[in-house]
Amino acid sequence: MKKKYFFLLFLLSIYAPLKAQVQLSVYSEVSIITAGPGDELYEAFGHSAIRIKDPILNLDLIYNYGMFDFNQPNFLLNFAKGNMIYSLARYDFKYFLASYKRDKRWVKQQVLNLTQEEKQAYFIFLEKNASPENRDYLYDPYFDNCATKLRDITKSVLGSKLLFNDNHLEKELTFRQLTNNEINLNSWGTFGLNLIAGTKLDKKATSEEYMYLPDFVYSAFKNATVYIKNQSKKLVKREDNLLNFEEKQPKNSFFNPFLIFSILSLIGIYITYKDFKKNKRTRWFDFILFFITGLIGCILIFLWFFSSHSTAPSNFNVLWAFAPNLIVAFLLVKKNQQKWLQNYLFVLILFLVIIPVLWFAKIQVFPIVVIPLLLLLFVRYFYLSKRLLTSIK
Repeated sequence: MKKKYFFLLFLLSIYAPLKAQVQLSVYSEVSIITAGPGDELYEAFGHSAIRIKDPILNLDLIYNYGMFDFNQPNFLLNFAKGNMIYSLARYDFKYFLASYKRDKRWVKQQVLNLTQEEKQAYFIFLEKNASPENRDYLYDPYFDNCATKLRDITKSVLGSKLLFNDNHLEKELTFRQLTNNEINLNSWGTFGLNLIAGTKLDKKATSEEYMYLPDFVYSAFKNATVYIKNQSKKLVKREDNLLNFEEKQPKNSFFNPFLIFSILSLIGIYITYKDFKKNKRTRWFDFILFFITGLIGCILIFLWFFSSHSTAPSNFNVLWAFAPNLIVAFLLVKKNQQKWLQNYLFVLILFLVIIPVLWFAKIQVFPIVVIPLLLLLFVRYFYLSKRLLTSIK
């Protein structure tokens, strides 16, 4: 949802907010700006912003809540912990439009049907938010981002006059379904997003919660109504296509996760078959398998208990990415194993059996591309448990 290179533009274009005493003219317009998806994962959902234009005052500004600074102190650590500080940037609209034109992404404008007092209220709200002491906020990709800000600001300005109609929506979709509908399911980015997200992402979203995605901000405003002089009017009085590029489709990579995991699974099952025929154990393979699943599990546990990511808790991917495997990997290097390891493997197999139960019950939807890995883990764990590790060479 954020725009590449925007922060440089922010540094070059930012200037002090206008004084609240500035009065917009009757020719002023407040618009919702929606941009189409880009090539990168973080651009795949599109972008939303607010434009205020007043030809009499020679004013044409974009208010963009999608800014962040790579040079912030401890940026990577804060990113991992979910403490992402985003900012509202306020700059000339021509720079905003030029950047999307360069990237060949469509841009649409929805001019809002507002009274003069409501336009002024928007302007004052945004100017106050753009001040240095107010422009930063704690970003959340699902509950407080560049798109939800537009919903919340409009509700704050219009209050009970505003009605977001939801008759145009497909109801009762989960956050995970909404997210996956926007991106390629068989991509590394999608795999990562679904891997680190727990059961909260499988919660059914309300119609207003859909508006964490720019496409749904656009459709929500298009179908919304507002009361003007006790009469219900369309909230959007005019739509303009500012840039008419074709929508970019998610790219397919040949080396996609399903292909890679399928190849690894076939190799692992073949190794297990050879081990079975020779009554042996390929120790280096067991080390890699347990080490990687344990390492992934440690990352998921960290995100669950020690980060501020709102969707990281209650993540049952830890059932296959089991953190203790990281320690067991080093114990498996030894030729002879103790009896307790059989019980440990039985627990791992039980966890794998629980996963489809959780999946079919829709408690948590797991990444589809992980199915080959689950099959490999089940086969290897079953083989090791049945072969009484202490007797295997």
